[in-house]
Amino acid sequence: MQGRLFYVVGASGVGKDTLMQYARDTLHDEHAVLFAHRYITRTTGAGGENHVALTALEFEIRKRHGLFAMSWQSHGLHYAIGIEIDVWLEKGLTVVVNGSRAYISAARRRYPAMTVVWISAGPKLLAARLARRGRESRAEIARRLARNARVDAEPPGGALHIRNDGPLESAGGRLVAVLAGENPL
Repeated sequence: MQGRLFYVVGASGVGKDTLMQYARDTLHDEHAVLFAHRYITRTTGAGGENHVALTALEFEIRKRHGLFAMSWQSHGLHYAIGIEIDVWLEKGLTVVVNGSRAYISAARRRYPAMTVVWISAGPKLLAARLARRGRESRAEIARRLARNARVDAEPPGGALHIRNDGPLESAGGRLVAVLAGENPL
């Protein structure tokens, strides 16, 4: 039995990590949902998601030895998802990946049955969230917002779209329903 892969994407600041944490905290054992850690060349204390921090050399060694199912670069960092997700899918589990909008096509080539979950929020809210997390300067925030206005402002065909402009329970509840197989979108 093949599991289901959900590829969660959205611009920086839309709340992907918060929504995924909400889903992780809400879903129960009977749903057999696993959330893949990302491997990132960012230090552990940099804030944001719970990730596996790698040096650039560690990242390259793992990539060279085929230990990543997916890998990409964004904002000066390297990101990857480990090949462990292939085992999880083979076991029939539901797997959730925090992905990249720019990598959707490549991910679909490897996992044609995956479901893209597109998270969005308005630009003013994005700017406020980016400022609150404190990882970027004002200039870097402005560049991220400008990039978001240019790159993939609309979900690709077949994607499930969740707006994250309101209470956490609203968008979080929709994500939980999607991952639990209730798909209210």
